[in-house]
Amino acid sequence: MNIGWFSTGNGPGSRGLLSFVQERLVREGVDARIQFVFSNRDQGEAEGSDRYMYLARSYGLPLVTLSSTRFRRAKGGRFADHREEFDDLVAERLAAFQADVCVLAGYMLIFGPEMSRRNRFLNLHPALPDGPVGTWQQVVWELIRGRAARTGTMVHLATEVVDRGPVVSYCTAPLTGNEFAPLWNALEGQDLSAIKESSGEEFPLFRLVRQAQVIQEPYLLFETLRAAADGQVSLDELDGRPRVRSGDNSEDSWGVCLDSEVARLMEADGLVGGG
Repeated sequence: MNIGWFSTGNGPGSRGLLSFVQERLVREGVDARIQFVFSNRDQGEAEGSDRYMYLARSYGLPLVTLSSTRFRRAKGGRFADHREEFDDLVAERLAAFQADVCVLAGYMLIFGPEMSRRNRFLNLHPALPDGPVGTWQQVVWELIRGRAARTGTMVHLATEVVDRGPVVSYCTAPLTGNEFAPLWNALEGQDLSAIKESSGEEFPLFRLVRQAQVIQEPYLLFETLRAAADGQVSLDELDGRPRVRSGDNSEDSWGVCLDSEVARLMEADGLVGGG
């Protein structure tokens, strides 16, 4: 299975995802490879993306770049007004590759409708399939506001409906137990708006909820790609949804829970498993 990898490469999280998946694919002998890496920055634009490009090259991965910032400046006005033209230029630069699936791993742009139809794009979202949408910050605050008992991470097909494309896989994480209990108790009677204003993302409960999500992300993404390469998950669209085959069950279901697979890898790495 050929994988296209899209990322702005802005920071350590993007580098970490690329390293994790690339090294695990090789180490575990998965029948899949990252065929190319694309960044919407050019060399020299930012230290973070420069380090990302160096990392991609260190793995011997073909690197393709096109600066969305320089494109926008040349066009003037809002980037959204020229989004599809930029997508067309990206597609031209990637015409020599034939990816079976593409991964959005810290890609800071939204594709136009045509680009979404050209390829299957997998996107990580830090919530369960029926959980909050929006940025990861918005998701965490909504979980706290609703006093959620669990959270998780999902991989879905990127579509025009942001964060609501067909779910491919997910894993869960509890927000209860000895570590969480005193923080939930401390929240009683407090004004959440005031907490957001005074403490923001440094609020201990916010940080712990986010940690429960972040630690799962590379494991879920890797296990999803492995499942697709092994045929456990088929990304052929059926009625607009990805077809999933799980284990010996011959019937189709929508989205597959990878709790056991994610937990197994996390435990092997000395981490606490999910769900």
